[in-house]
Amino acid sequence: MAMSKEIVQLHNTLIDLVGFMNRPQRDTALIQEAGISLDRAIFPLLMGIQRHGPIGVVELAELAGRDYTTVSRQVTKLEGLGLISRQVSKADRRIRAAVITAKGRTMAAALDEARERLAAEVLKNWSKKELQDLVRLMRRFADDLIAWRS
Repeated sequence: MAMSKEIVQLHNTLIDLVGFMNRPQRDTALIQEAGISLDRAIFPLLMGIQRHGPIGVVELAELAGRDYTTVSRQVTKLEGLGLISRQVSKADRRIRAAVITAKGRTMAAALDEARERLAAEVLKNWSKKELQDLVRLMRRFADDLIAWRS
């Protein structure tokens, strides 16, 4: 069965987006815009902990699409910087869940503000309705993908 033109276009668009999002230069630019000093390899984990925490390393590794041992080392770095702490998970006492600290929340807020400034440049010619439609449809697509394989 041949893929429809729309599915091919969607696939190519997603490949372009994933490629762009995975560029190290993008992370470096965001960190510079935020005016913070943080290794670009660990900042996505900080943001993941901020958004999904408390969270165990295995779950964080799955969300980040990285190897567990790598994420474990990087979470230890975040803890050493005072950006996260670890606590016993309420759901499973064998797991030490990562939780963002006040210092980590301050850094995450600076990154979010920088992301907003950079996105405003990209989206400056979009109407509010176009942006709302994009957000709604992307969320629906992500939710449907997640539900499909859960």
